Amino acid sequence: MTIYVALLRGINVGGHKQVAMADLRDLLTQLGFADARSLLQSGNLVFRSDARTGSGLERLLETETENRLGLRTDWFVRTAQEWQAVVAHNPFRREAERDPARLLVIFLKEAPDVKSVKGLQAAITGPEIARAAGKHAYLVYPNGVGRSRLTNALIERKLGTSATGRNWNTVLKLGALAKA
Repeated sequence: MTIYVALLRGINVGGHKQVAMADLRDLLTQLGFADARSLLQSGNLVFRSDARTGSGLERLLETETENRLGLRTDWFVRTAQEWQAVVAHNPFRREAERDPARLLVIFLKEAPDVKSVKGLQAAITGPEIARAAGKHAYLVYPNGVGRSRLTNALIERKLGTSATGRNWNTVLKLGALAKA
């Protein structure tokens, strides 16, 4: 069986799109996935399956989450192997060690083209730094995410795809959960 890491976009944030992690784990079990585990309350799941992969799996989970839980949200699914590649290819190693909460990995539905990535980098008006590779972007927020003008909405607009972010601490914890 393949181990997957799944992220839900924008749930349990500021009182919006409320859902219990137990309900999400139960949903995965009802759909035939095994060993569903969650991390934190922000839509981070790890599970096993021999079912579909990639965008087909994401569409299935999005459809079933809306049908069964009444929750419309994007799912971002990576295999454990893809997750480890995200960790291994981090271009900001010093920042990750110094202040991991200010390094975000942005998970994308589609890989942006070079022109879109350059457009995102040109749109940065503060001290933030962005790099992208495939369906992932790495962003450093030296002054914190909360005060930055580099928002998820701007990132999605410039890269032309849906996105959700997790700080480096959460990325590492999910990687460890996927290995356990």
